[in-house]
Amino acid sequence: MNVPPAVVPAAGAKLHARRCARHPTREAAARCPSCREFFCRECVVEHAGRLLCSVCLGRATAAAEKRRERLAGVRRLTWTTTGVLVLWGVFYATGALLLKIPAEFHDGTMWRRAAAAVSEP
Repeated sequence: MNVPPAVVPAAGAKLHARRCARHPTREAAARCPSCREFFCRECVVEHAGRLLCSVCLGRATAAAEKRRERLAGVRRLTWTTTGVLVLWGVFYATGALLLKIPAEFHDGTMWRRAAAAVSEP
């Protein structure tokens, strides 16, 4: 199979005169805004409203993944702190409620008085 040599057009040439950086026999369809190389339709992918080559797409997704991992630690810390504060509030409210119960309830005098009042005619 005869493959024509890759033609490198002048720097100011139009897109239709350019060739794909990976497939020299194919006409370029887009220019990657990150690496500034020209690629055919099979070599570019739309991502976030831009056409990127696979290498630049890999870099973009790796950077997004790193950001997500960094934020995961902050998110975990926030949820842990929130959980501790909620539990503290529940235990504080329970303690405050227990302090409002009179001492006669715990030592049994309240119950003896109630039983005596019921048994008296």
